[in-house]
Amino acid sequence: MKRLEKLFPFVGWRPSKEVLRSDFVAGLTVALVLIPQSMAYAQLAGLPVVVGLYASFLPVILGALWGSSHHLQTGPVAMTSLLTATALIPLATPETAEYVALAGVLAVLLGVIRLLIGFFRLTVVANFLSKPVMDGFIHAGVLVIASSQISKLFGLQMPRSDWYLRDLWNLLLDLPQTNLICLALGVGSVLMLVLLKRFAPKVPAALCVVMAMTMLVYLFGLSDGARITHPIRVVGNIPLGLPSLAAVKLDWGVLLKMLPGALAITFIGFMEMCGVAKAVAAKSKQSLNLDQEMIGQGVAALASGFSGGYPISGSFSRTALNYSAGGKSGFSSVFTGLFVALFLMFMAGTLYYLPTAALGAIIIVAVLGLLNFPQLFSYWKISRMEGFAALFTFIATLCFAPQLQNGILAGAALSIFFYLFSAMKPNVSLLARYEDGTWREASTAGFPPDPVFPVLRFDGRLFFANTSYFETALLDVQEKYPQARYIAVDASGINAIDASGVDMLGKLAQELADGDGVKLFLCGVKPAVRQILKKSNVLSQIGEENFFFRLDDAKAFSLG
Repeated sequence: MKRLEKLFPFVGWRPSKEVLRSDFVAGLTVALVLIPQSMAYAQLAGLPVVVGLYASFLPVILGALWGSSHHLQTGPVAMTSLLTATALIPLATPETAEYVALAGVLAVLLGVIRLLIGFFRLTVVANFLSKPVMDGFIHAGVLVIASSQISKLFGLQMPRSDWYLRDLWNLLLDLPQTNLICLALGVGSVLMLVLLKRFAPKVPAALCVVMAMTMLVYLFGLSDGARITHPIRVVGNIPLGLPSLAAVKLDWGVLLKMLPGALAITFIGFMEMCGVAKAVAAKSKQSLNLDQEMIGQGVAALASGFSGGYPISGSFSRTALNYSAGGKSGFSSVFTGLFVALFLMFMAGTLYYLPTAALGAIIIVAVLGLLNFPQLFSYWKISRMEGFAALFTFIATLCFAPQLQNGILAGAALSIFFYLFSAMKPNVSLLARYEDGTWREASTAGFPPDPVFPVLRFDGRLFFANTSYFETALLDVQEKYPQARYIAVDASGINAIDASGVDMLGKLAQELADGDGVKLFLCGVKPAVRQILKKSNVLSQIGEENFFFRLDDAKAFSLG
């Protein structure tokens, strides 16, 4: 039974009638938000709105069935949609049949990558993206998303080239050609979304905007070129019916071009999914398996690719809504997908007159809520390196746009460089004995080190990148305190050692003894490190009598 549940996690679901009732209400609540959002995010990805609806049916259901979270809502999200456009625009023209087909291929590629990560338990690779780098990327991405939707509010067509900042400048030059009717609808949509969120947070604001703006366009014929001089753009015909399952055409050359974008979507989608899933799991007291969740996301992406959809990820806002609406199990996501299916079968045609300006407003309001510049700048207070990494990623992402993946790759590379730099120069400090008998850093305790028995503390892994730094620090101590007969190393902070570290310790102890007759004491050595020193015969080379459990023991030994 356990093996069956591992292959099919949903086999273990045994919800009561009360849980199912709660899941039904939560599923409907999320669907009312997902339907307009999915159409808006599809347009952000350069796809027809129906593709967003297709990506909100089977992927939502299968992502929950094969995932581990009871609340995570899978489907179209803003950042994944933007990265989809980033990956596909160099390969095809948006909204064409070729572009839609490539979106399906990208979803399949994404699904395979996620499944491999989940099966081989490689979710730890996401640790290469630090939070400052992620936040810098997200803030830049939000600005790119929001500014890309301004054209819809003004009734303009935003040009696309290989440099987004130039496109934005050209759009600003076209502002005198603004469609005032479209602008009125767009601004009205933004105001309606903000006011409903402020004064009626339980009302599905996006759905209300969609219904109100669709009715206005239909009643006043605002999209009819025969009735008004400057008709507005609407989504047009949305085919009724469920998506058909079909194979995707794989081309290795195209797949290689898509790979950087797919990897960027994988990492960013995982970080967003991980954050919200952990937060909700902590509140609901649910255990969470991130590897299994990645498998669920992989199955969802495959389902999206084979059913006419596009790349999807876990949604922060809809997951939080699912939990707050009373969702208790994965069946809430199943109900959400079924409600989307009912909409596709019976009601999709009613949104023919939905203005694209309203969809642009939905995206702008949704993503601007992710901005938190005070938090972004707060990293400077924690660490200048992390603060610089966040700022660098933010600027690089804006400059690289629309190739956003280059921005986060640059940020990740800088973050790894800073990590290696800090590992090369870990904390090394001189210790002094405080008045209460404890050993503390001399620079902060206000007590001078013992000139006859100086104590050096090293924190971190002792490996090839920092052995010379350690050796230099210790020799500096010997030079500073020439009367010292013993130099003790508080090694309790050394949690690992490699061959270079072992070799350096042996040679250093020998040099000190042969030169000025100084003995090297190692105190508080961890069992794993001591075992390595023993296997390499360095322990006997230094002398077992020079190893101590506590600094006080070494001090007492030095006094005779």
